[in-house]
Amino acid sequence: MAVDWSERGYHAQRWAARGALAAAALAVATPLVYGGLRGLLLLVSGVAGLGLSAAAVWWTLTLRGPLRWVSALVAVCVPAGLLALFAVTLFWALLVSLALWGLAVWSGRYALRGTGGGQAHVRERRLPPPRKPVLIMNPRSGGGKVGRFRLREKAERLGARVVLLGPGGQHDVTELARAAVADGADLLGAAGGDGTQALVAAVAAEHDIPFLVISAGTRNHFALDLGLDRGNPAACLDALTDGVELRVDLGFAGDQPFVNNASFGAYAAIVQSPAYRDDKIGTSLEMLPDLLTGQQGPRLVARAGDTTLTAPQAVLVSNNPYRTGDPFGLGRRERLDSAVLGVLGVRLEGAVGAAGLLLHPDPSGLTVLTAPEVLIEADVDRIEAGVDGEAMVLPAPVRCRIAPGALRVRVPRRRPGVAPAPPRLDWRRLRKLAATVGRTAAPSRRHRPLHSASSGTGPPAGPREGTRPGGPRSGDQ
Repeated sequence: MAVDWSERGYHAQRWAARGALAAAALAVATPLVYGGLRGLLLLVSGVAGLGLSAAAVWWTLTLRGPLRWVSALVAVCVPAGLLALFAVTLFWALLVSLALWGLAVWSGRYALRGTGGGQAHVRERRLPPPRKPVLIMNPRSGGGKVGRFRLREKAERLGARVVLLGPGGQHDVTELARAAVADGADLLGAAGGDGTQALVAAVAAEHDIPFLVISAGTRNHFALDLGLDRGNPAACLDALTDGVELRVDLGFAGDQPFVNNASFGAYAAIVQSPAYRDDKIGTSLEMLPDLLTGQQGPRLVARAGDTTLTAPQAVLVSNNPYRTGDPFGLGRRERLDSAVLGVLGVRLEGAVGAAGLLLHPDPSGLTVLTAPEVLIEADVDRIEAGVDGEAMVLPAPVRCRIAPGALRVRVPRRRPGVAPAPPRLDWRRLRKLAATVGRTAAPSRRHRPLHSASSGTGPPAGPREGTRPGGPRSGDQ
């Protein structure tokens, strides 16, 4: 009898789900059994300590003077004290519990692997190399990466015309890109931060010509989500001779394009300060108390579909949603072509709200959703915003929208790529998977009946090869 490998693999995942649930239960039970009543009291103390630490962080951000430093001391000392108390009281049981949690997480991810449809990949197109590429480079970005990696010289050897930015503003970048298109450029590229990338990308999208990303900025989040080599920006130039094209979305906040995100609220107000670049921490600590408590800054209202977020302290609108269900995947986007904006809103009401943000599985102070359009309103005529890290002031209200597939991005055919996202650890799905028995757990199979001439019935045909169950994931962001 032939072995059905898809069914065998599914059975292995089912048993892995059972192992994950068992390991998680043992991880909780071990310290309780070992410590008895002390173990139960430690568990309650740990939860209370986490809540107190979150509240202390809130007080650190919203108070001034001696109370701020007392709160900061509490925020640091309480977790450290709890960790020491757990270690002294539980001894080896704590190590065993941590090991069991690690096993539960690993087994759970293995069990859920493939049940969510896998990560979608943007379709690549092979096209001839550009004949007249123009690359706009910012020599100051990334601490001078353009000069350090000799990007200008390498690009010119590959046939590209390079335009170096002087000490001009944002509008200079847009005008340079439009002048290059008017001169016959059939590809635009940018070596710089994400703000520069967005301005050049908008011109490329407007004229429907390819855009080349060169990761010469400081963080280069857009390059990261495109799967480019951020450590060697010169490798991005390989796209000029051996490249493929991807179609991705482009975001807009009013008339301002963004490849990553546009932020409103506390962070957007802080980056407007002239002192922020020289003293980021000091400026933030000085401004946050008034911003977080509503004593300074506009009162915002964010509308996305049927959801209205009133008076949030911060709103982040992103070009495609960020992953939020996995702490190791924060700041990453699984897709750049889903045709929706990601929305992350924070509205905390005092220290209790801050504690709930950490302890509650679905905190009311945190709003996470997707929408094709977001409207940011305010009780002022102009709204401060941070668009791809650049400080701006936009006329209110600000309409954020997504332009699906508007941007043609040319990337090297050989590149590191985007690491596949591990499945979100969903305990409800694990319980359902673990509870399935027998052939009901196996992938569904269809049988094509063979009809006889006399009775109209007959033995079923051999089963077709099955596929793993599960459709596209929803909510795993």
